[in-house]
Amino acid sequence: MGRGRQKAKHTKVARELKYFSPDTNYSALERELTGAQAGEPDYSKWIEDDDDSDDAFEPTDEQKLA
Repeated sequence: MGRGRQKAKHTKVARELKYFSPDTNYSALERELTGAQAGEPDYSKWIEDDDDSDDAFEPTDEQKLA
């Protein structure tokens, strides 16, 4: 018992979601899709320099003999 009310409530919510149409901000969408935004934060301070001298692979003696 009570399934009828639950199902009716879910049906009501589903209909509201199906036919809901929010206002679309097309200028904000265009800015997001083009990727160019004024005032975009600068992430360069968190990017490390790509210095490969520390990451050079040095084979071990066993790998040199193989």
